[in-house]
Amino acid sequence: MKRMWPDEYAFLLENAEEVDLHITPATREDGTPGKAITRKALKVRISQQDFEEIWPLAEARYRPGGRFSGKAITLITTNPHYKSWHPSDGGSEESVSASGQRYTTRYVIVHFLLDDVRETVEA
Repeated sequence: MKRMWPDEYAFLLENAEEVDLHITPATREDGTPGKAITRKALKVRISQQDFEEIWPLAEARYRPGGRFSGKAITLITTNPHYKSWHPSDGGSEESVSASGQRYTTRYVIVHFLLDDVRETVEA
């Protein structure tokens, strides 16, 4: 089943940066080192509030639209294989609302695994 990335969250991917995740090899049961793996990913800085809203979409594969059409993304949250890329602190910004109230927006850095997808064609 194809799950499409929700349109209301498409803006979160607008400034996404394509990066390579270099995953250190795990040691096999016999003590020999495993093979290092490199995965394509999207690195995105989003507000803590937006992250809390998309949290239920984590660890599932979605098809985004726009410039990432033809790809699939998976939000990394608690997968132990990707612990180095779990959401991390993205800083904060102080702002002033139109009414003059000061507020702080907190940000997190998140990563989405990025995969090419192949569509099957019926003959």
